[in-house]
Amino acid sequence: MRQTINGADFRRMLISAAASIEIHKQQLNELNVFPVPDGDTGTNMSMTINAAAADLRKLDDPSLEKAAQAAASAMLRGARGNSGVILSLLFRGMSKRLKGVTICDGVIWAEALQEGVDAAYKAVMKPAEGTILTVARLAAAAARNAAQENNFIESVHVAALEEAKVALANTTNQNPVLKKAGVVDAGGRGWVCALEAMLSSLQGEDVVVPEGMDTGDVKEAADFSDFDTEDITFTYCTEFIISRENDLDPEKLRDFLSSLGDSLVLVDDEEIIKVHVHTNDPGKALHEAMDYGSFVTVKIENMRLQHTEKVMTEAEKAPKIAEPEKALGVVSVCAGEGLADVFTNLGVDQIISGGQTMNPSTQDILEAVNKVPAETVFVLPNNKNIIMAAEQVNDLTPKNVVVIPSKTVPQGVTAMLNFNPEGEIGENVEAMTESLGTVDTMQITYAARNSDFDGYDIHEGDYLALYGSQLFGTSQDIRVLIKSLAQKVRDDGKEYVTIYYGADVKEKHAQKTADIFAEICPDADVNLLSGGQPVYYYMISAE
Repeated sequence: MRQTINGADFRRMLISAAASIEIHKQQLNELNVFPVPDGDTGTNMSMTINAAAADLRKLDDPSLEKAAQAAASAMLRGARGNSGVILSLLFRGMSKRLKGVTICDGVIWAEALQEGVDAAYKAVMKPAEGTILTVARLAAAAARNAAQENNFIESVHVAALEEAKVALANTTNQNPVLKKAGVVDAGGRGWVCALEAMLSSLQGEDVVVPEGMDTGDVKEAADFSDFDTEDITFTYCTEFIISRENDLDPEKLRDFLSSLGDSLVLVDDEEIIKVHVHTNDPGKALHEAMDYGSFVTVKIENMRLQHTEKVMTEAEKAPKIAEPEKALGVVSVCAGEGLADVFTNLGVDQIISGGQTMNPSTQDILEAVNKVPAETVFVLPNNKNIIMAAEQVNDLTPKNVVVIPSKTVPQGVTAMLNFNPEGEIGENVEAMTESLGTVDTMQITYAARNSDFDGYDIHEGDYLALYGSQLFGTSQDIRVLIKSLAQKVRDDGKEYVTIYYGADVKEKHAQKTADIFAEICPDADVNLLSGGQPVYYYMISAE
């Protein structure tokens, strides 16, 4: 039984984990109960961890610290979707514990697993039970207990894996929809795949993707997990960097700032503490922070002080950063030439192609942000599964990045209509965020698989209508769904309707849809635009 591991061992373990998730990618995708085509958990986790595997393969006999840092850095930039971001944070926390470690035993491994869990939980505003977070947390707890009895890393890892399997099975009971479908959480299953492969590598049997195995494109389905962010309600967007000058615990500062405001992000290392918080009293925040050291930079709303670039590992990978020519800029995610034209005409500086069928990575978003010649860049994810990846960008660029948590394209459009390029940061954050709740989003797509969901007997190929994030109806006749949505819009008293038709819809058919809405909603102003989006036949906004 293995007692310890070094850098080469860790390298093989992670590469094996990446291979396992790639092998099981489609199985993980199919665990997503909701049958709508979308960016899947398996696909997102595979692309995230394989970004690390690719970098590790380039390293020749790395130290444990270097291997862990390389993996964490690559995953942070390659993270896609909520599941991918959480996976990257698990390894980022592990890397923090392994810093300065040359040989890792069971106790250190257990502590590293716990550091990973802590990092992941800090990033999620509303952690939900029955997800990858639950599985990872209970596995780490089991590892800590096992390390007290036996300091062999293999023994500790076995204990973590066994508890992860038990926790995974219980996710079915922790989420009503999973229980009804009789499946486990997809992200949690992915973490178990990773732990299994790492144990196999520990025992001398590295996992590899079989030669000739088809690991290409898969039918896409929505990521089941939903991690909502809090609406921003405080006035002052306060940011600062402190040069650490003592051993005071930054967690005490985090607790104080949490009581003072919201939208808190606190990142620290041995040299600095970087803080972003929304508060009504920035003076109190700054006064408390002075106990930890000297201010390097401070920015409050319209105070546009030069932002010192944060030291990053592997900085050579960062793309060229555009010099600021203006105060504010915007990046938006969308799929389809028509939608891209809409955002461009509204003043968006950079468009990232992606959304329903392909979640862009943190690196993709970072590159777009760095191309914008502005001091502060707003990011519109326009998809719930892209928000977390976007939120990681601020730590990777000297630009000030503000993520507006838009979950749909219509929400993103409404946010841009409320964007004032000459306004102040705080005012724009408030106006754009508040506008998200003023628009209802409807979408029509198809079922990617058979499913019994929320009382609907869904068959592959059926048309599906969504109202917000909820399933509104299903039918083999798309006109039935269009009429039902139009009646809902009329009954809700909406005044403005915009219909974006997709790449698979002919203009004459789209016009008939617009005519149905105009007939059923005579008091509403109905507009028809070519969105060109894939997968979704129609995206409809109603205000």
